[in-house]
This record gives sequence, structure tokens and C-alpha cells, in this order.
Amino acid sequence: MRVTILDYGVGNLHSLAKAVETPETHVTIERDPARAIRSDALILPGVGAFGPAASRLAAARDTVREAILRGLPTLGICLGMQLLFDESDEGPGAGLGVIPGRVVQLRAARLPHMGWNNIERIADVPEIEIAYFANSFVCEPKDPSVVAAWTTYDGFRFPSIVRSGNTVGVQFHPEKSSRRGVQFVRAFLEQCAA
Repeated sequence: MRVTILDYGVGNLHSLAKAVETPETHVTIERDPARAIRSDALILPGVGAFGPAASRLAAARDTVREAILRGLPTLGICLGMQLLFDESDEGPGAGLGVIPGRVVQLRAARLPHMGWNNIERIADVPEIEIAYFANSFVCEPKDPSVVAAWTTYDGFRFPSIVRSGNTVGVQFHPEKSSRRGVQFVRAFLEQCAA
């Protein structure tokens, strides 16, 4: 399976690549969004801010969006999940608009939300019960049926996993979530291969 991690100027790409790589999976990091979609699965990584990432994706936004909507298996991680949505309160620019909705600031007394937290799965996504988070913004989908899991931080409940067709977004960082996170990503890729 050919998996591409789209490099839109964020960090943590190499640790993510190591978490994804298996004997059955060939992982590449690609800066060109149009070339990144020529793979069996796409990963949108997640360390950075919405505005600069949206700006980097702007030229190929429609191409990437159409590929995802046509069924290209896609995993959006943290910022990558947020880029699946229409827009963000964090900064200017358009997201991919694959999942209608908006990214808003986490309504909590202490920001950012950093560290391990529980995940309450309510839909069919790979199993994970606890993961590592590092976020100040969360997604608010227009269609609540896309929410596959919830997490609560400082009394505020937010979607920690969304799913629409072959697209999954996670607000946590599986590559920083030890064995559980790596298993989550690999289970997602196994579902893609099947």
C-alpha cells in the first residue's frame, strides 16, 4: 500500500512516517498536493496553525478535495482533521470543505489542551480508548452523524474522531499516543486496503 503524508509546512512528519511504515506499507512525504493524491491513502498531519496550512493548500484545494470526495482514503490528524472542515476561527483561509462545519476555539479555562485524555467511541472506527492531545481548537460539524467519538476536557465535550465515507479525522495525535495510537493508524490503513 502506498501512503502519502502531505507536507504543507507543519512539523512531526518523520515520527508520523515511522509510525505508519510497515512491511506492507510504503510511506512517502510529499510537498506537492497534486502528486500526494496519487496514492492508496493520504494523511494530513497535524502540528501547526490553520491559516498558514490553508494558504499552503489553497492552490490545490479543489484537486485534493475532489480526490477525497471521490473516495481516496484520508486520515486527518489534529490540524489535518481541522483542514477537512470549511473554515476556522484560528485563522484566515478556506479548509478543504470535505466535512461541512467550522473549527472553533476550545471553550476551556486552560489552553491548550495538552496530554492524555479518554476517547468515547460511538461509531465504527478503529479501537482507541485513550490518546495524546495538543490542541486549542476543535471541530464543530454541521452534521452530528459524522462524529465517531467524543472527548471531554475541562467540562467541554468535543468531537475527537469524525468519519465521512473513507475520510477519518482525529483531534488527537496517534503518532504521540504510544502503541495504541500506532495500532489505530495501522488499523485504519488495513481498513483502506480491505
